[in-house]
Amino acid sequence: MAATLVLAGAGWAAADRWFGGGDDDRLGSAATPGTASGEADRAARTFLDHWAAGRWAEAARLTDDPPTAETTLRSFTVGLEITEPTFTPGPARTAAAGAVTVPFGAAMPVAGLGAWNYDSALTLAKGDGGWIVKWQPALVHPKLGAEAKFRLTKGAAGAPAAKVLDRDGGVLSPADHPSLTPIFAAAGGGAGSGAGSVQLISRATGEVVSTEAEFGAVKPAPGGGPVATTIDPRLQRAADAAVAKHANGRLVGLVAVSIDKGEVLALANAPTTGMNRAFMGRYAPGSTMKVITTAALLSKGAVKPTDVVDCPKYLTVGKQFHNVETSEIRGATFREDFKHSCNTAFVSLRGKLGDDELSRFANDHFGIGQEWKTGIASFDGKVPLPVDETDKSAAMFGQGTVQANPLVMASATATAVSGTFRQPVVIKGQRPTAKGRDLPASVVADLRGLMRATVTDGSAKILADLPGDVGAKTGTAEVTETGPNNGWLVAYRGNVAIACLVEAGITGSGSAGPIVHDILSTTP
Repeated sequence: MAATLVLAGAGWAAADRWFGGGDDDRLGSAATPGTASGEADRAARTFLDHWAAGRWAEAARLTDDPPTAETTLRSFTVGLEITEPTFTPGPARTAAAGAVTVPFGAAMPVAGLGAWNYDSALTLAKGDGGWIVKWQPALVHPKLGAEAKFRLTKGAAGAPAAKVLDRDGGVLSPADHPSLTPIFAAAGGGAGSGAGSVQLISRATGEVVSTEAEFGAVKPAPGGGPVATTIDPRLQRAADAAVAKHANGRLVGLVAVSIDKGEVLALANAPTTGMNRAFMGRYAPGSTMKVITTAALLSKGAVKPTDVVDCPKYLTVGKQFHNVETSEIRGATFREDFKHSCNTAFVSLRGKLGDDELSRFANDHFGIGQEWKTGIASFDGKVPLPVDETDKSAAMFGQGTVQANPLVMASATATAVSGTFRQPVVIKGQRPTAKGRDLPASVVADLRGLMRATVTDGSAKILADLPGDVGAKTGTAEVTETGPNNGWLVAYRGNVAIACLVEAGITGSGSAGPIVHDILSTTP
């Protein structure tokens, strides 16, 4: 399939080099269009799209055993209380005998508990009518088969709910703050106890073979006291109101953290029940990833904001990357590339980083890929090693196999503008285990300048009327070949760093922008 990369805006006026309208990037499959792996990749993604949407019959028809496939897909989640599964495919790889393998990450949100995350893969073969999925139960989960299945157990059922306190000691209630359902659930006061597990059991004996996922409730305070959180009640009210006002029926996740301590000041989801997208989502972060990529480039002296880094119409790395309406900024500086989010410029810089360098840098300086201890369940991001140059090019601007969520990107923003990674926590008394090395002061200064320029004269102008030092980065991430893109915006003001994701938001500035603007307008 043809991949389209979107530069910040819909057009280019030669007189003032201004990009107006939309923002950022859209990237399709990492497989080369028109090749066997490209066609198989498209078939695999269509299968996963149908599975995620609960269209089991449609998914099954893409396999070589539709009756068995449909029965297995329908029955897999029965009793597991799984809602809204998401699948993140990786690059297609040629396998033996002409087959193609497409690995994917699965995120199975278990109601009231958290997400069950695991990795699997599809194998596809060329049939008379095109590429089909070779059916086997193990593609649903590597341990699913004739001898074993999965069972959900819940612990501490009926346990009394603990009081949940904000950072100032005030009582938080589910009625006033429905977005805090993940915290109330973990404290025993929401839907579900917040404790449980997904177990693999023998079909023959019913005995437990292994525990595949464990969800822990918040540990009660000594003497059965209340659960103390880091939530700022004023900012939480602003987040609740902004999401309610601007979600417009779309799925939203949002996290705000304190820059100086990494404490979670607010979290919000729309809807307020179901998956905790803010903490547990697994999404391509789109151009918000350029904050991390830029930090890596600046840290090794590979580029300076004033360097000329051309923004061409096209750039081919295994496939053709291009900008919206074949836009270009000839003779652009890196500052212009960043604030207008030129993807071809970032792709052109891929050779400045070693194949493993972006992955290591994200881990070492931003804590991404380490295990975080926030107090409730969280997915803590993933920047895998690229499998080839095309995958590496995609990772430069947050597509391909890179995964994050609002928690991860709010933390990344705080790290970028302070220079120090402080692992986020939402329940007081946690002992963070994730660590990070500080960024050089010069890199922090450059990052703040670039993010400030994005607000004053770039794709995040929606925040330009806010007083003070406000910086941001927009992002748009492709999810499927034909579906609408996810919109992202990360920003900082004062001591607050924030990240907002709007599924099917089309653009970051248009969908996440109004939400972030309303919240930051309440910060000092």
